[in-house]
Amino acid sequence: QVQLVESGGGLVQAGGSLRLSCAASGRTFSSSAMGWFRQPPGKERDIVAAINWSGGTTYYTDSLKGRFTISRDNAKNTVYLQMNSLKSEDTAVYYCAAEGFATYFSLSASARYAYWGQGTQVTVSS
Repeated sequence: QVQLVESGGGLVQAGGSLRLSCAASGRTFSSSAMGWFRQPPGKERDIVAAINWSGGTTYYTDSLKGRFTISRDNAKNTVYLQMNSLKSEDTAVYYCAAEGFATYFSLSASARYAYWGQGTQVTVSS
C-alpha cells in the first residue's frame, strides 16, 4: 500500500508562486513514476505533470510548460510541483499520484496511477 500526503496549497494572488509537496510512504518510492493532476471546479481531473522514477524523464501539459516544474527527491520520498506566474485558471484541487503496476501506460495517462493523495486546494485570486 502507498500513502501520499500533499501539502503547500493555499491562496495566492495572480502572478505569484507556490510549491506543492507530496510525501510518499509504504512502497519503494524511488522506483515509481509520480504525477500531479488537478481538478478545477466543475471540471474533470487532468494531468498537470509527471516524472519517471529517476527524474530523467518528465511530462507537462502543453499549456503549463514554462510555468510549472516537477521534481523529486528520492532520498526524502517526496515529489514537488513548483508553480510560477499563477493565473486564476490554475485554481483547482491538486492531486499527487503514484504509479501502480500498469507501467505500460504513458506517464501522462491517469490509468498508470493507482495511488492518490487526498488533494490540496490551490486558489489564485485575480
